[in-house]
Amino acid sequence: MSNAADTAASAPAPESRPFEADVAKLLHMMVHSVYSDRDVFLRELISNAADACEKLRFEAISEPALLGDDPKPRIVITADKEAGRLVVEDNGVGMSREEMLEALGTIARSGTKAFMERIEAAQSKEGAQLIGQFGVGFYSAFMVADRVDVVSRRAGSDEAALWSSDGKGAFTIAEADPAQAPARGTRVTLHLMEDAKSYAERWTLERIVKAQSGHVPVPISLVEKPGEEAKEIADGAALWTRPKSEITKDEYVDFYRSAAGQFDDPALTIHYRAEGRHEYTALAFVPSTQPFDLFDPDRRGRMKLYVRRVFITDDAELLPRWLRFVRGLVDSSDLPLNVSREMIQQSPVLAAIRKGLTNRVIADVEKLAQNEPEAFTKVWEAFGGVIKEGLYEDFERQEQLLKLARFRTTAGDGWRSLADYVGAMKENQTAIYYLAGGNLDQLKASPHLEGFLARGVEVLLLTDPVDSFWVTTAQGFEGKPFKSISQGAADLAAIAKADAAEAPTAETSEEVTGLIAFAKETLGDAVSDVRASDRLTESAVCLVAADHGLDRQLEKILAASGQQAPIGKPVLEINPTHALVAALAAKGKDDEAFRTDAVRLLFDEAKILDGERPEDPRGFSGRLARVLERALR
Repeated sequence: MSNAADTAASAPAPESRPFEADVAKLLHMMVHSVYSDRDVFLRELISNAADACEKLRFEAISEPALLGDDPKPRIVITADKEAGRLVVEDNGVGMSREEMLEALGTIARSGTKAFMERIEAAQSKEGAQLIGQFGVGFYSAFMVADRVDVVSRRAGSDEAALWSSDGKGAFTIAEADPAQAPARGTRVTLHLMEDAKSYAERWTLERIVKAQSGHVPVPISLVEKPGEEAKEIADGAALWTRPKSEITKDEYVDFYRSAAGQFDDPALTIHYRAEGRHEYTALAFVPSTQPFDLFDPDRRGRMKLYVRRVFITDDAELLPRWLRFVRGLVDSSDLPLNVSREMIQQSPVLAAIRKGLTNRVIADVEKLAQNEPEAFTKVWEAFGGVIKEGLYEDFERQEQLLKLARFRTTAGDGWRSLADYVGAMKENQTAIYYLAGGNLDQLKASPHLEGFLARGVEVLLLTDPVDSFWVTTAQGFEGKPFKSISQGAADLAAIAKADAAEAPTAETSEEVTGLIAFAKETLGDAVSDVRASDRLTESAVCLVAADHGLDRQLEKILAASGQQAPIGKPVLEINPTHALVAALAAKGKDDEAFRTDAVRLLFDEAKILDGERPEDPRGFSGRLARVLERALR
């Protein structure tokens, strides 16, 4: 008696804790805004249960005692329409009290705030697809339940814990009665809302399970009423082990949605079995919409590794990080079941699988580009910015990826390949010209383009941050190097202007040459040089980077990130044919103060056109006032 009393006294007291603010906000959004997605809650709970069973199978490789006398994994759904309850129970690995606190009290560890911002931004556009797209998992239960109870016992433990919440801002956690807890695993009890009682009906549950979760690698059974015998509604046969010819498109889509936590249709399905030196089966999907975690700072992939149908890990790098949007799995026949996750990462078998899978994904995407250009365009619009990371990181495949890449250019609004670009190069054009910047509209308005547009020379418009990096390492395409039009001299004299009747540009007058020399002396160390421009046709001035060093956009990226980099002084180019420059050169010689103000204003104008602010706003304002005052006399 005293032992029982001592145990009760030492047991952790029930705790009530608030959710993180963003979790509470998310729950409110789901309950009040996304009812049309309700069915997805069951898929999410079943996916969690299947993962728990697979994790137990892995842990049992080194600790067989964890399975006890119940080695076969299972998921059991129990409906109780009269009581308005739905129970999803598994005999998987289970959770300790601490694991429940971590798993059920937080959300989106890689940035809850950013996660919420994506949901809010998409809510008005995505509608019914919101929940599936963002994979909110367990919390989707609150779309149909006004209270959720979770009882769990960690495999190998005598203790069980009870987590409970109404989804309105707080949850409680306490020790559970061991007699009422599963012998191992987790039981989730949903107390259904009045208008969600249909989720306790057999036909509704069978329909959802077969449509969304019929291919999880764990058998699923249904108990129509408490006390009745369970009926198997999904046999746990792994989809990827079946021949492709026996699998329908709908089955692939259902499996993709269940495994990837997405609600779109895959743009590309890749299913094959590799035989020979290494044997493995791969089932991979290219989504048609961006997953919410595409730009997580850790850039982790989401491919799962199985060994002979036993789940091993989802941390193995089965694809390079620039293919992290691909979802799916690899099931190997060569890796040992008892290998540690750390040893897997150094395994030569895994390295061979990684190379083979990467090559196959790229090859199938290339076929998509060739055979279904419209479908490929959608893939590129969603993931092109990520694929281009491979241009910088994967030198071995750089040439292959350059052929695959698509770009916005000055030739029109559509996407262009580098083969298209090279095929349209002008006579005497020796380089592939590009302009990198923050957004497309800003680039199209850049004065750097003027001389190229006048000659009909196409320019790549690069807006992804990675663009400024890969162009510095790329060896070129079909023998043509990449050249930034915001760096160094434009060298356009050899290329004829589009208007053949237009007279050639006159040589710079002595007066303009004098103005350039004066500007160079006046600006001093603020610039590395001042020179006449052959790239400007409409604007008076622009800034370019020096011939050697970094491109203007790369300088800005490195400066904004705080990285130590050799950022040089810009070159100020002056358009010698511009009316303002000509007038200033002719009329400003007699007033040095006015000329100084005008030159500094031209420098400030060039900065503004380049997306920067004048370094001295007060000085800029004063100079502008003095020049306007002189003009109005």
